[in-house]
Amino acid sequence: MSGSLARDVRRTPLTGSAFIRTLASLQGVAAPAAPDAFAQRLAQWFDWTHAFSLSAALGDAGARSDVPTFGGQGALQADEREFARVRAALQKAIAEAPDGAPAPRRVNRPIAGAAAAAEVPVDFATYRQRYTACQLAMETQIVPLRRRLRSSLADRSAALAKLAELDIVMEQVVGAQERALLATVGARLEPRFDQLRAAQGDASPGPWLERFRQEMRGLLLAELDLRLQPIEGLLEACRQSLQKRS
Repeated sequence: MSGSLARDVRRTPLTGSAFIRTLASLQGVAAPAAPDAFAQRLAQWFDWTHAFSLSAALGDAGARSDVPTFGGQGALQADEREFARVRAALQKAIAEAPDGAPAPRRVNRPIAGAAAAAEVPVDFATYRQRYTACQLAMETQIVPLRRRLRSSLADRSAALAKLAELDIVMEQVVGAQERALLATVGARLEPRFDQLRAAQGDASPGPWLERFRQEMRGLLLAELDLRLQPIEGLLEACRQSLQKRS
């Protein structure tokens, strides 16, 4: 596997991502450590087993790059379609998440404006649960997609198979800590929720709540992009591999 393929699987540093910039832009939500500090923390996540595995994968990266490649553009297009399908489904879920599931309609029983407003939740716990539910949906759909793509790459060439092995190591090294960090995001939105509600002067639903929902959607979309980065890197490596063959 060439050095360019190895670089494709590397993640954008968490603190430099659009996700962290979005989170930091919400007043009352503190950003994590600076990039240099984060890099130091990342090094501490490695235990000797992970470090050895990653070193071995990197050291052998170019050993089998000249082995013929199997599969082709059709396989790549199938992977890209599945990626697009999963991303679209999660984007749709995120768009609907802050509002919750739509209430069933009652025939000939219109709900008065005041009554409808009263049904809108104004407690933060509800929105935290919805955020967590979206995170679970991402995990449920993205993890199998990533595994499927690795399996697909492993069947195409020795170089891409080595890249798939490297991605497994990176998932083991970074994945657990990243999941732990992301699990705290929902709770970290509470100061922003309280700030917007306090600025209105009362706890009833209003423009402040719609603004919070929009910000929640934006943050979830940025988190989705972050979670999809490894898959995008693998797909890009496959594209480059095909270009070199043509």
